Amino acid sequence: MVKIMSGKGWALVALGILVVIIGYSYITVSNGPIEPLGRLAFVKVLNPDMYPGNEHSQLLAQYAADRGSQCALVVHFKGTSNYRSYWQELNSSSSSSQSGVYIIEVAFIDTQGGGSKSLSQINLLDSLKVALFGVPDGRYKYVSDGVTYNTYDEMMAHVETLAKEHGQTGPIPMVWHGTVRTDNPIIDQGCGFPLFFQIMTNTYGIIPAYVYTLNGMIFPYLHSPYWQFELSHASQLQQLYNAGELNTHNNTLTANIDRYKNLSKENLTNFD
Repeated sequence: MVKIMSGKGWALVALGILVVIIGYSYITVSNGPIEPLGRLAFVKVLNPDMYPGNEHSQLLAQYAADRGSQCALVVHFKGTSNYRSYWQELNSSSSSSQSGVYIIEVAFIDTQGGGSKSLSQINLLDSLKVALFGVPDGRYKYVSDGVTYNTYDEMMAHVETLAKEHGQTGPIPMVWHGTVRTDNPIIDQGCGFPLFFQIMTNTYGIIPAYVYTLNGMIFPYLHSPYWQFELSHASQLQQLYNAGELNTHNNTLTANIDRYKNLSKENLTNFD
């Protein structure tokens, strides 16, 4: 009679499969051109926040410098920006010997829907198909440095050219922006999430894409000095952003906004 495997036995089998999947993903990604980090932020603390000197921009530059990288890639969902790439100086407290990091910005346009603008616009069946099979060829267009690219290969060629021009050696650290304008930022993965997944799928295959996208969801909780501040003030910051009161060019910025900025700075911790 064939003995049925016990619950403990199945657990060991499942654990073994998980170890193989994670090990395979790690080996595959460690030899590649992109170093996936994960989500950069939950909500905006200033607008624009991917702009020289702003908190999230400085944070991304620090992530890259900690890894000895001359560039970093941040991906977005297309809004009103032209997604100009730019040089970000490192702050004076940085332990890195670098003076700064070149931040490359890319956004995607979903030609078949609203993408990830809000939870109310997400088509769950469509999202499942993308998760299982990746993004269909030709579905996305891309914007970087004011230029619209019709194909993924054209967009990535632009990224690679910029990285080479700015002295990149080794893999480029990549994050998705992650800010959420109206929804729950813990549930909604925010700006740029689908493009992060597509780049991972196209570069490393679907299994490493799953592993590193899931890891990327945890990333800010482990590494961002802002995550507690952003989540505890998410509704207030979303209201202020949508009212235009976080705009850096807005001359009517009030002491209330400064209070949020100061709270944010108080949550800074030393980088590992």
